[in-house]
Amino acid sequence: MTGDDDRAKAARTPRSVELDAVEALRLLGSVALGRIVFTQHALPAIRPVNHVLVDGEIVLRTHGDAALTRYTRRNEAEGAVVAYEADDIDPATHLGWSVVVTGYARLVTDPTELARYRDVLRPWVSQRMDHAVRISPVLVTGVRLAADGPPPAG
Repeated sequence: MTGDDDRAKAARTPRSVELDAVEALRLLGSVALGRIVFTQHALPAIRPVNHVLVDGEIVLRTHGDAALTRYTRRNEAEGAVVAYEADDIDPATHLGWSVVVTGYARLVTDPTELARYRDVLRPWVSQRMDHAVRISPVLVTGVRLAADGPPPAG
């Protein structure tokens, strides 16, 4: 490769720009699908789920026998430590964003709240989802993969 080819390739390589928590949560709220990360048998477990952002908290629905429901129930007093990731990255250009939220998950037990979440969050699998989990963010991080600006150094 010539020097010109190297510069052209670097110009097409997206650069990573950190997002503040407000922008990261706004982007998270703009998509419906993400991945929940929790502990199962002392190991990380990851499940794809759909979500809705309500008053700065992430809400998802689950069923009574789900591993996430059991994990959240076992850690009800202090909240179950989880991570939640969602993104929107174009596979062709590699441009987009990714957000990770780390926080505490708790089962929603208030019948009025449960009814509200049933109305705004339809399960994306054909299974009865009688429970809801609310994640309260503690740490919100995100990056935007952008094409604009100077290419990354190195």
